[in-house]
Amino acid sequence: MTSPPPSPPPSPASRPEPPADAVRNEEAAGGAEGAGQSGKPAARTINWWVELRSLLVLLLGVLAFHSFVAKPFYIPSESMMPALLKGDRLIVSKYPYGWSYVSPSFHPLPFLRGRIWGRLPERGDIVIVTPQDSREDYIKRVIGLPGDLVEIRAGQVVLNGIPVPQRTLPPLMVPVDGNAPCPADQFPGALTYGEDGKPYCELPVREEILPNGRHYTIVDVGPRETDWYGPMRIPAGHLFLMGDNRDNSADSRVSFAQKGLGGPVPFESIGGRAEFITFSVDGSTTLNPLSWWTSLRSGRAGSSLHPARTRVPSGKWEIIERPVEALPDAR
Repeated sequence: MTSPPPSPPPSPASRPEPPADAVRNEEAAGGAEGAGQSGKPAARTINWWVELRSLLVLLLGVLAFHSFVAKPFYIPSESMMPALLKGDRLIVSKYPYGWSYVSPSFHPLPFLRGRIWGRLPERGDIVIVTPQDSREDYIKRVIGLPGDLVEIRAGQVVLNGIPVPQRTLPPLMVPVDGNAPCPADQFPGALTYGEDGKPYCELPVREEILPNGRHYTIVDVGPRETDWYGPMRIPAGHLFLMGDNRDNSADSRVSFAQKGLGGPVPFESIGGRAEFITFSVDGSTTLNPLSWWTSLRSGRAGSSLHPARTRVPSGKWEIIERPVEALPDAR
């Protein structure tokens, strides 16, 4: 008895189709549909124009965000102590006062008058300012507005003939580190040691209350040349700015020759408002990533830079007569 002949293999056309979401072996392994005549996978070509265009779009998006919405900054000096320490990183919003020639990143534009949707800052705002003919950013506090009569008497601000209230606070103990070394030329006699045996910078501080009720802490070390200024009327379209570290800040009281702001600054030179601290480092970082975490200062991340408000006290305030001494070169 003879066996029936074997049936022929099914033709490709008669093979059942795999499900639509199945992975075809030949496609996944670079088989007949994905290989050249040699059986090797086809070389993948890179469209460099598409890649460069994507990077360019990303770069322009970042620059636009930094120019018109917000931008991160870092603090390189002690001029705004104690609100801001050297080594602080913070966010500056670009839109609260409108936009001007200093709004774009890297400041590519020359000085131009006017602002788009401009709105004056409030007294007490901490702002970024770029002096005319400069590419360097400063950070200071708004003290005087256009039309104000401003004067400094023995270190006390006098606005429109009325002394700005101050009260003495207990000394502020700032831990000494790589970014806050407590230099003797800026803080003479301030270096001390706490009960924990660690070095601290013991700073004499005062609370200052502006006419709108916003209050903050300033450092007042001793007599300086900048303890006396004016009186002068702030021109239209200008602002009078000061650092919180009053004896070590090159601000509107200090001439251009001393690397200061040279008087009231044009409103157009204001680049944005400081909002909050993102993080702060003590200067001990190295190339080793493990040191980045240990260098973080505790308790500073997320700190708001908007001064609180209170009722302006009434009554008289003491004016302390102090001799004039040389101004240290500080920004």
